[in-house]
Amino acid sequence: MLYSNRRLGSVSLINPSLMRILVIEDDIETADYVIAGLHRSGHLAQHVSDGREGIICAAGGNFDAIVVDRMLPGTDGLTVVKTLRTIGVKAGIIFLTARAGVDDRVEGLDAGGDDYLTKPFAFSELLARLHSLARRPPLSEVETTLRIANLELDLIAHRAKRGGRDLQLKPREFRLLEYLIRNAERVVTRTMLLERVWNFHFDPKTKIVETHMSRLRAKVSLEGEPQLIHTIRGAGYVLRAPRLGFFEPQC
Repeated sequence: MLYSNRRLGSVSLINPSLMRILVIEDDIETADYVIAGLHRSGHLAQHVSDGREGIICAAGGNFDAIVVDRMLPGTDGLTVVKTLRTIGVKAGIIFLTARAGVDDRVEGLDAGGDDYLTKPFAFSELLARLHSLARRPPLSEVETTLRIANLELDLIAHRAKRGGRDLQLKPREFRLLEYLIRNAERVVTRTMLLERVWNFHFDPKTKIVETHMSRLRAKVSLEGEPQLIHTIRGAGYVLRAPRLGFFEPQC
């Protein structure tokens, strides 16, 4: 038996947040156990036992979450998840499988899974993980790009561009620029930068901030383009969009 049957009866039947959940599982006993638990918990659940059928169902079913086994007939679970992510399915995905090795978990998460639960399992834990997925913002709402003026930061690829031109930033410079963009139009102090970018909660007594800021400003500045990063003497730094019709100090 790959689950703990005694846990099912202890799950609350009242759930104010209804979820539509697809279960892709070829073991009928496990599938029945999960489906019954989801129904008892107030959720809507649908079951398919074949990988190919799971892809078709998930692609057109508008599900909030998907529970998928690794070892499936037709198409294996990894391929199912990779395919769903490729075609734009945004639902949270939990692998539920007997494959418990570290490499197996890494493969599952890299394929596009949001969570990985191994068998044997307790339904209460699966339900808690599903509820956790429901509290996360949908993939379509996750911030992946930051922009100000013609400056763009790709948070996934870790690439920076200005006016369509790639900026060759080192990892620390990228983190520094990201922090400035997230705090655009606000003055950030040297102490704030040390804490947020370098994780220093003390003054290292060096010119580390000034040196990195100078290098970053040089890389972000383009000939003929207004300055974006400004030094506020005695206060700190500010990144702001150009104001049309006003003189932009080159500092």
